Amino acid sequence: MRVLLTGKNGQVGSELARLLAPSCEVTATDRASLDLAHADAIRHAVRESHPDVIVNAAAYNAVDRAESEQDVAFAVNTKAVGVLAEEAKRLDALLVHFSTDYVFDGEKRSPYVETDAPNPLGIYGRSKLEGERAAAASGCDHLVLRTSWVFGAHGASFVRAILRAAREGKALRVVSDQVGLPTSAAALARAVAQLLTAHASGWGFPGGLYHASSSGEAVSRSGYARAILAEAGIDAPIDEVSSDEYAGAARRPNYSVLDSSKLHRTFGIALPDWRAELRAAVRAIH
Repeated sequence: MRVLLTGKNGQVGSELARLLAPSCEVTATDRASLDLAHADAIRHAVRESHPDVIVNAAAYNAVDRAESEQDVAFAVNTKAVGVLAEEAKRLDALLVHFSTDYVFDGEKRSPYVETDAPNPLGIYGRSKLEGERAAAASGCDHLVLRTSWVFGAHGASFVRAILRAAREGKALRVVSDQVGLPTSAAALARAVAQLLTAHASGWGFPGGLYHASSSGEAVSRSGYARAILAEAGIDAPIDEVSSDEYAGAARRPNYSVLDSSKLHRTFGIALPDWRAELRAAVRAIH
């Protein structure tokens, strides 16, 4: 199976590059080798590699900066997805694309399912939602996997930021009124590998939109930070603040727990409890 992978240096992309290499012919790109803000570059990369599967693990995910860099956010998170989808359609290839819990406004107080109406609060969420729609509108075979609060041993993450700040003795101000499900990049990559195996088997692959977050108990951002410090054996105080007090440029949903039961019903795939995966990630970083 020939796979074109974008975002090879990111949290999910680095795990996928490692995991898929033994069994697939992988062309892995980063921003230096493929700038997703340029449609012609995307078309050239796809046509040169002629993949059976395109896995788009790249994204513009600077949530606050997106508010002032709307053109770049929509170029990477929306327009690039549309181009990848068009190329996938032309090649009869599968497009696997990752989206986010930030497509929701957080007003619901039970886990979001795929049929819940999106209502993003900021530019990042809006651009990702439009990317989902571009993939669906193209008519290509596609899997859009919404996930949440991704962490891993590689790349930038909340886990790395908390550990670095604690070790440097910096004040830890963490919001207490945002609740979600941390998701392991490694577990997400393993799920994608299983999905690609199912697709290759030709058993009538049901594509579309799926939620793909870790299992386990939902947690606040501040509770998540405490879990990270506990796994690292670091005793450091956390100053809990509200989202209003934190005052980032972008609004974030106060509740964005995703229900991933459709993924399990359809493919028999359930991501493991986030706490077990967090332990492995902290050890790898530590």
